[in-house]
Parts: sequence; C-alpha cells; structure tokens
Amino acid sequence: MNSLAVELDSFKEQFLAKAPPEAVKKMMAANTALEHANLPARAVAVGQQAPDFSLPDMQNTLVTLSARLARRPVVVSFYRGGWCPYCNLQLRALGQSLDAIERLGAELIAISPQTPDNSLSTVEKNSICFTVLSDVGNKVARRYGLVFTLAESLRPLYKSFGIDIPASNGDETWELPLPATYVIDQQGVVRGGFVNADYTRRMEPADIIASLKLLQAGA
Repeated sequence: MNSLAVELDSFKEQFLAKAPPEAVKKMMAANTALEHANLPARAVAVGQQAPDFSLPDMQNTLVTLSARLARRPVVVSFYRGGWCPYCNLQLRALGQSLDAIERLGAELIAISPQTPDNSLSTVEKNSICFTVLSDVGNKVARRYGLVFTLAESLRPLYKSFGIDIPASNGDETWELPLPATYVIDQQGVVRGGFVNADYTRRMEPADIIASLKLLQAGA
C-alpha cells in the first residue's frame, strides 16, 4: 500500500497539470498567504488537553468525546468536506487502517463542518465504517484553534469547480478547519498530533498507529 503522502502528491501533480494556469496561480497565492499566517501555532498541540465536545453523527445522534474516552483512546481527524479530493483520499486511507487502529484499542472519529446530510453523502461515497460527525458552524474546530476563512479570491474559483461550500456547511461564513489529526489518551491528553495549513498534507495512518503503539506501551 502506498503511503498517504504518495497518493496526495500524485493527485496534486495531476491536478496542477490539468488546471488552468490562472486558477493555479490564485490557489498558490492563497495557500502561501495561509501558510505565512502560521495558523497551526494557535492550534491544540501534543501534551495539551483536548477540548471536550458533543456533535451529531449522520443520524443526528450526539457523540460526546469524554464519553468515548471513558472506554478507550480516540483518534480525532478534522477534514474540510466531502467536496475536497484530498480529504476523500485521507478518509479512505483511514478506513484502510481502521482494523489496525481498533486492534490497538482505539476509536476513530472524523469531523467536518458539513451538515449531517452532506456528511452522510461523504460516508456513502467513501464506504466509511467509522464515526463521522458534523461540526456545523465550526464550533468545535474553533475550540481546537483550527478555523480559517477561505480567501475571497478562491470562492468564485471553487464555484467554477462545482464546489459550493455554503451549501455543504449550511452557512454563509466560508469558514473551514485546517486539516488536523489528534491521538487522544483516556485522560483527554493529546499524545500524537498533526496540523498543517497546507490542505494537501495529512497525518500518515502509519504515524497514527505508531502513536497508538506508544500509548499502549505506556510511553
């Protein structure tokens, strides 16, 4: 199995080769500005307490982090939405690693700002077998220090690609979370993590598993 990074880089290379040069220029400029803002520095980090939350799943059943942690460690992964091809690659890679994560005694939860109905579409499209929650309004992502507003220069471009973020999220804010993954122990402490302003970068499932092995070993 290829690493997730290899799959992400392959998709990115193909996209950049086909996309209009002006679109690529706008996307690169927006990405550079976001990276220069150093937003990950404000996010929850390894060693810190993970903020508790209660969010609905696709059936509008509330899932509470602290209740899940009472049973076992939890891996929480924030993604932008099912409209994002990089997110879909990540979700599929996480699904392929689900057995290994569960064998190490942990639970996997993915969170996006999509409405429950749109989250359900993402689950069906990617054949997801783990918990997917809807953080409408990015309330939880904001507590984790992950929220940013999509650059105005990208909004008509995204719409030209058929991406309607307000419709996906059920609001008009154009706010999204930075890609982030946290390995959280049963005391609610982040023991492994990844946050990146570059949405084409994600935590490797192998790194998640390595963090869980250290956690299981009591390291």
